[in-house]
Amino acid sequence: MEATVIRTGTEGKTWGGGNEPLKASYGKMMMWFFIVSDALTFSGFLAAYGFSRFKFIDSWPIADEVFNHFPFLHGVDAPMYYVAFMTFILIFSSVTMVLAVDAGHHMKKGKVTLYMFLTIIGGAIFVGSQAWEWKNFIKGEYGAVTTNGGNILQFVDADGKRVAIADFVAELPVTRVANQRNNGIWFTENETVSEYTIEEVKAGFAANENILVRTKIFDENGEKTILSREESISKLNAEAIGVVQGANLTENEYGPPLFADFFFFITGFHGFHVLSGVIINIIIFFNVILGTYERRGSYEMVEKVGLYWHFVDLVWVFVFTFFYLV
Repeated sequence: MEATVIRTGTEGKTWGGGNEPLKASYGKMMMWFFIVSDALTFSGFLAAYGFSRFKFIDSWPIADEVFNHFPFLHGVDAPMYYVAFMTFILIFSSVTMVLAVDAGHHMKKGKVTLYMFLTIIGGAIFVGSQAWEWKNFIKGEYGAVTTNGGNILQFVDADGKRVAIADFVAELPVTRVANQRNNGIWFTENETVSEYTIEEVKAGFAANENILVRTKIFDENGEKTILSREESISKLNAEAIGVVQGANLTENEYGPPLFADFFFFITGFHGFHVLSGVIINIIIFFNVILGTYERRGSYEMVEKVGLYWHFVDLVWVFVFTFFYLV
């Protein structure tokens, strides 16, 4: 039996197995394969985040209350401002990468060097900003108490504004004992110890009549439920078992533990991609300075790392939208 070859196309030719299918080099094709596979990975992470958030839709933390810090503006409520700034920096670095690739097509070494340098600076600022966000997220600002049901109780004043535990906690004459393997007096091994005990929080709360308890459950108006003074005292005395400040992988002052887990995992995984991109860009940057691609007669390597950088920027747009905005 003879094989029949059906020829298609305007020229009646079939691909003969050359090394540049679709007019793309092997390196570009492999970069596209990597980008597609990595895009599926991030899609899985964001889908898992969406399902988990839907499960706790009535108690998920409000992003504007969590990410409200800005460098050198301590105590100023700036919801999402710094995250928006980080996003702008990363998108701007994508623009400079486009200019670097275009300059490479025209064999303009000086412009490639300049725009690659600006791209590296933008990426470094983003990674540093993300580390700063992590620090504030882990440290926390207001603190909360945990209940025997695994819920979080926060504190507000009569106007509904958050009140930090440090602002009303009472100092009791109790000596705290450091944790050792043979005793677990205040906390279990590997957990974060709070600055205050639950007794100190309860005593301070009782002494400040203008402070109320806010639960993580949303009411019919989409606002977290604020209890009356009597309800606050009753719930605090009956259910509160511990104090939590900031966040870790087991508990956090913002709400369900899954919120902190996804924050660390998704933003950390993306931050690792950005850091890797910065390191790769630095290597390519020095190769440009040394004239490596000038001698090759092509700046295709700049274009390949540019594809990766644009992918990292695009992923952050989705992370920013689904994690911070929605």
